[in-house]
Amino acid sequence: MALESAKRSLEAAAEEILPTPALDALPSKFYDAFVLCGLRVDLVEPGHLLCSMTVPPRLLNMANSLHGGATASLVDLVGSAAFYTAGAQSRGVPMEIGISYLDAAFANEEIEIEAKILRAGKAVGVVKVELRKKKTRNVLANARYTKYLAPSSNL
Repeated sequence: MALESAKRSLEAAAEEILPTPALDALPSKFYDAFVLCGLRVDLVEPGHLLCSMTVPPRLLNMANSLHGGATASLVDLVGSAAFYTAGAQSRGVPMEIGISYLDAAFANEEIEIEAKILRAGKAVGVVKVELRKKKTRNVLANARYTKYLAPSSNL
């Protein structure tokens, strides 16, 4: 039955790789470091951030390509950092993220992550983030990310 298949797929994905106490003991910034480890910042200018990285095996899905969740995390983390280039005082709080997945990247492939600020107002900011293959410039994903840019003391 389809309902039972949905249940089994989630339970199988949630199987413990490490004991729960070991996972719970990881620092709160572990996930960011897990995704960003190996990222290089190639260009920083007002409203624009360009980064690159070699796709590590730890970010692959079962098809051995860059996981969609890792792509979304790169959009979030690089897009959020781009707000600082526009003078924002905080990385903000997510309001909306839309991603079109267009191609696949594989282990050890060089990719670029480019974030361009479309708007950085007093309360709301919008950034466009594009992931692409460095060698061919084929676009892997296009994203538009909206954030609430509250002052740091309010977050």
